[in-house]
Amino acid sequence: MAKEITPRAENYSQWYNDIVKKAGLADNSAVRGCMVIKPLGYGIWENMKAQLDSMFKATGHVNAYFPLFIPKSFLSKEAEHVEGFAKECAVITHHRLMNNPNGPGVVVDPSARLEEELVVRPTSETIIWNTYKDWIQSYRDLPLLINQWANVVRWEMRTRPFLRTAEFLWQEGHTAHATKQEAEEEAATIHEVYARFAEDYMAMPVIKGAKTPNERFAGAEETYTIEALMQDGKALQAGTSHFLGQNFAKAFDVKYADQNNKEEYVWATSWGVSTRLVGGLVMTHSDDEGLVIPPRLAPTQVVIVPIPKPNAQIMEVAEKISNQLRAKGISVKIDNDKKKRPGFKFAQYEMEGVPVRIGIGMRDLEKQVVEVARRDTKEKSYVAIDGIDRYVEELLVDIQNSLFSKAKKYRDDHISEAKSIDELKDILDNKGGFVKALWDGTTETELKVKELTKATIRCIDSTDSLGEGQDIQSGAPAKQTVYYAKAY
Repeated sequence: MAKEITPRAENYSQWYNDIVKKAGLADNSAVRGCMVIKPLGYGIWENMKAQLDSMFKATGHVNAYFPLFIPKSFLSKEAEHVEGFAKECAVITHHRLMNNPNGPGVVVDPSARLEEELVVRPTSETIIWNTYKDWIQSYRDLPLLINQWANVVRWEMRTRPFLRTAEFLWQEGHTAHATKQEAEEEAATIHEVYARFAEDYMAMPVIKGAKTPNERFAGAEETYTIEALMQDGKALQAGTSHFLGQNFAKAFDVKYADQNNKEEYVWATSWGVSTRLVGGLVMTHSDDEGLVIPPRLAPTQVVIVPIPKPNAQIMEVAEKISNQLRAKGISVKIDNDKKKRPGFKFAQYEMEGVPVRIGIGMRDLEKQVVEVARRDTKEKSYVAIDGIDRYVEELLVDIQNSLFSKAKKYRDDHISEAKSIDELKDILDNKGGFVKALWDGTTETELKVKELTKATIRCIDSTDSLGEGQDIQSGAPAKQTVYYAKAY
């Protein structure tokens, strides 16, 4: 099986595209900027979705679904929101096609123009808050903790599979609360859920912090983010949670009667992660031989390969091992394809990132052992068939932990400090990663550093670990420590 993967050191961007295509995660679509998510890529997303959904429900949230189409007038009700999304909106103007009277094909029926144009959902705050106006009347209706799994459309000009596409899959939570404190606590809770998911399931270490005012979600009073570091030294925003204040409640006149029957505007949050996480998983763990998937998110955790071909004796043992592993909640595939040689299969499963491969041959059966190979380190061991289920169960845990430790070491080795703009430039150009520096708190300085270095403030350090001093660019007094990085 020809791999033909561009080495990371040679061209990281092409390496990523090669992994996505050759591991079978996604294909290009006939629609520019959109992708077809293939079974392996979608299987990873399904596992992410299932785990996150469980975590949301454990914190009291329920799922609902809201329309894909949003009346254009809704977007104009929250000024910052419309300004943030206007350039990315796809707009529907007509509802019918007709045969072209001047030749072959079809054209828009001019008589079918919509009375009000519709925007294809770029995010759902507006249509949800218009709905919440009917759902919320009293303090008894609060808090309202709702999430939806959906697709959104943002008309991106420069796209890459999973990382930035015109249409993508995501979840978006939208909650309403009686008090500011409750809403702020909600945003913090979800921020923690995202960080826990990234580290415990994706094995992807993250830095948690707040966005600067310039980088906040359009219409938010505060945005919290988790930032991960990819193997090329660039940051990836992996999930955001927003405290919206009362902005959307006031825009859509969503009030509740408190216990004294006094009307108050509700307080709001929104939060979301998307299929961008699949891209983050690829870039955090994969190597020049193909995809590497953390076991807790792998659609297939173990593949069993008969050597050289399936026969009755080998298949009997394979089925026995498979049943033992499945009884422990481990997902298993037995490759009983007689047309492909074992070497081809090994290369295929290495490319697809299956965490553990078990090879079973006749000579192995004579010794009552099987060959076990782990994808992350490519180490192979001969393991007794008796007790193989316990061995594999522990091995999967070890692989998960090892992937996290390796990624964390890389991240920690690529956190630097800069005391001047020249030092910041030098680190970004020659080492990459996160660079901690003092910031004077102004958008003017933030944008100037971006102009000079192409790096952005990924988040504000909640501990202000560098103390007080001078901003590295403006020289003005600074109290806030921030993380700069070049980013996706």
